[in-house]
Amino acid sequence: MDLIRWNPAREMFNLRNRINSMFDDFFFPTRTSGEDGSLWSWNPVVDIYEDKDNIVVKAELPGVDKDKIAVDVKGRVLTLKGERAADNEVSEDDYYRRERVYGKFERAFTLPTAIDPDKIKAEYKDGVLKVEIPKPEEEKPKQIAIN
Repeated sequence: MDLIRWNPAREMFNLRNRINSMFDDFFFPTRTSGEDGSLWSWNPVVDIYEDKDNIVVKAELPGVDKDKIAVDVKGRVLTLKGERAADNEVSEDDYYRRERVYGKFERAFTLPTAIDPDKIKAEYKDGVLKVEIPKPEEEKPKQIAIN
């Protein structure tokens, strides 16, 4: 039998990880009991970046029907909402492992400036939602001619 030197720092890191996990499970549960699940059942991953003319939001929404997705803008807040329906083909007792999460989601993002909601374009293809938000005119860099 090997003797291992006790390291109190290792115990502190383990305790911190366990406390973080406890808070994550409390505030953002992944599995809930109840018929309609929880609003926080899952959160799709999102990339937000800007190009020359637009602020672009890309969200991975695999398995979500296009008609179950809503994109809302109010003021400077862009909200993505939707729901991924559960597979009811297999009974709960027949699963060996179930890691995919189903249910409702909602993500809200504050945009850097006020925008015109009528000019926003959204496209959903291959499980990825792409929202293009045109930058306001004053945000775009302007080329000034030198005389």
